[in-house]
Amino acid sequence: MHCTEPSAAEWITASELPWQQLVRFGPADFQAYARLRFIPDPTSEGESENDAPIPDGRLSETEQLQLFLTVLRIHSRTPQDLYFCFWEGVWDSAVTGSKVDVPNRSYLLFRGHATELGEWGTSASETQGRRPESPDPAFIWPADHAWCVANDIDPHWAGIGASNEAIGQLMADPRLDIVLTDPTLDQPYYR
Repeated sequence: MHCTEPSAAEWITASELPWQQLVRFGPADFQAYARLRFIPDPTSEGESENDAPIPDGRLSETEQLQLFLTVLRIHSRTPQDLYFCFWEGVWDSAVTGSKVDVPNRSYLLFRGHATELGEWGTSASETQGRRPESPDPAFIWPADHAWCVANDIDPHWAGIGASNEAIGQLMADPRLDIVLTDPTLDQPYYR
């Protein structure tokens, strides 16, 4: 549901990180950072996402995020109290709710459960305000701030900040393509 209290996102909006780092990995000060690769990283400069080798049976982005959240939920004291920010470009101006602004991006804030991922816009009232190409949330975090998933509109991966234990458990799941990273460094990208 739409969240009417924007203060839940202040830990993101008040961040002084460079905007690209913030929208790709979330706030600072987590023990570890990693990337969930939706498709493999490029192998050569100038490569297009259309050239990426996609293994048969690969889960969709939403399915990968759902699996990701199943693991992350056990690393939070508030696993059923999640916040979701959706890039405002996927909703029309008739949708109301709290707006969350960071440099170069604006989002609408929602609050709900992990089980609602992929279900946004399925009720009649939400469908009216949602554009058909609506992507997954740009940010997901629990109320206790135990971790943060950042899924910006451009990269082929989602960034995660969490505890060493949570990142280790994600990396151990053979269904997920997780790599450790340093959010202050340039990341692989497709043209």
